[in-house]
Amino acid sequence: MSVTRNARTRWTGGLQDGGGVTSFVSSGLPDTPVTWASRANDPEGKTSPEELIAAAHASCYSMALSAGLGKAGYTAEEIVSEAGVDFKPGTGITGIALTVRAVIPGIEKDEFDEIAAATKDGCPVSQALKSVPISLEATLG
Repeated sequence: MSVTRNARTRWTGGLQDGGGVTSFVSSGLPDTPVTWASRANDPEGKTSPEELIAAAHASCYSMALSAGLGKAGYTAEEIVSEAGVDFKPGTGITGIALTVRAVIPGIEKDEFDEIAAATKDGCPVSQALKSVPISLEATLG
């Protein structure tokens, strides 16, 4: 079985002076404005493709880590993941920094580090984005 999720962006105007609205077709989340300025400079209440990628990566990583922990016999009390997507105008996305802090009763640091690293490589969004360097900083506690 396959599941498809859809989003749509309607853009008007030029790159520098135009703007768009991204609609989350599948979920019905609120429409979100997007502009070049929000991508290359200050977001000012608007989003960018990189922020959307960061949101996808952080949520996917948290889910995948929860699954990996479950396979090892652990249940997390809390997993907080953040993804920072670096964008350089004229070059593109140059890297992604994942950070995770998790509270997991009974796990040793070495085992947590091993599961966290495997999750970085195995999460579906990481797989889709593996053309850029992805780093991980994982903290237990």
